[in-house]
Amino acid sequence: MILSEKILMLRSKLGWSQEELAEKMNVSRQSVSKWESGQSIPDLDKILMLGEIFGVTTDYLLKDEIEEAIYPDGTKDERTDGARLVSMEEANTFMDRIKDAAPKIATGVTMCIVSPIVLLISTAMSESGGLSEGAATGIGLTVLLLLVAVAVMTFITSGMSISKYEYLEKELVELSYGVDGVVKKRKDEFESTFRKGITVGVVLCILGVLPVVITPCFTEDELYIMIATCVLIFIVSIAVNIFVRVGMVWGSYEKLLQTGDYTAEAKRSNKKLEAVSGIYWCVTTAIYLAWSFASQNWEKTWLVWPVAGVLFGAIACAFRVIYGREKKNRLKK
Repeated sequence: MILSEKILMLRSKLGWSQEELAEKMNVSRQSVSKWESGQSIPDLDKILMLGEIFGVTTDYLLKDEIEEAIYPDGTKDERTDGARLVSMEEANTFMDRIKDAAPKIATGVTMCIVSPIVLLISTAMSESGGLSEGAATGIGLTVLLLLVAVAVMTFITSGMSISKYEYLEKELVELSYGVDGVVKKRKDEFESTFRKGITVGVVLCILGVLPVVITPCFTEDELYIMIATCVLIFIVSIAVNIFVRVGMVWGSYEKLLQTGDYTAEAKRSNKKLEAVSGIYWCVTTAIYLAWSFASQNWEKTWLVWPVAGVLFGAIACAFRVIYGREKKNRLKK
C-alpha cells in the first residue's frame, strides 16, 4: 500500500473530509486531494505532522511493504471493527471546547430555571393588591420569555461548537496512541473538583427546601410564602448550574474513555432508547404547557420537569436491564 492510499484510508477511518484534514494540516483541500490521488507527495514536515495527527509511525506511512498501521510503541492496528479512531489533536480540541462551553450552557440552564420567579412574585403581589393582575402577568411573562430566549440562544451557539463531536456519545471509538493516558491524566486531575461540585450541589438542593418549610411557621402571607418558593427555585438553579458545569467536563472524559454511561454496551442500548426518549419528552412538554395555560398555576406546574426527569431515569434503567437480559438470552442461544 503506497502513501497516497494510506492517507486516504486513515482519513476515511477518522470520518474526516478532505477539507477537515486540510484545516488540521494548514494546507489547501487541493493539496490533500493531490496527496491522495498520488499527484504529489507531502513534504517531510507534513509527513511528520500526518503521523502525529493519525497516531501512526512515519515508517508505516513511508514504507509501502507495511500494510498494517503501526503505532509509536510498536503495536499494530487492532481497532474494534466499526470503531472510529480519535486522534490526539481531536481529543484535546473536544475536551477544551467542552470546558469552554460548560459554564455557558450551565448559565443557560440556570436562566430557564429562574425564568418564572418574576412571574410568581408579581402574581403574588397582584393578589395582595400591590400590583394589577394585567401588569403582573405582563411583567412576569416578559421576563420569562426574555430569559428563555437568551438561554436558547446560548444553547444554540455553544451547541454548535461541540456538535461535530456528537458521535462520541453514540458511536464506538478507539483512541490513537497516547490519547488514553492524556485523557486519564486530565480526568484524575479533575476528579476532586467533580466530587466537590456534586457534593455542594446536593447540599444546596437539601438546604433549598428550608425556606419553604420555615416560612409558613412564621407567617401565612401568600407573598412571603411565594418569595420562599422563589428562593427554593433560585438555590436549586445554582445547584443545577454546578451539576452541569462539572458534569459536562467529567462526561467529556467518560465519552473518550468509553466508561460510565458511555460504554460500548450503553451506546448500543441508547440507540434503541432514543426513539422512546423523543416521544417521552414531547409528551412531557405538551402536558406542561397544557397544564400551565389551563390552570395558570405556573408556581406549581414547573414540578412537571423534576418529576419527568426522575421518571425518565427509572424508564432508562428499566430499559437497560431489559436490554441486558435480552442480550444474555441471545448469547446463551
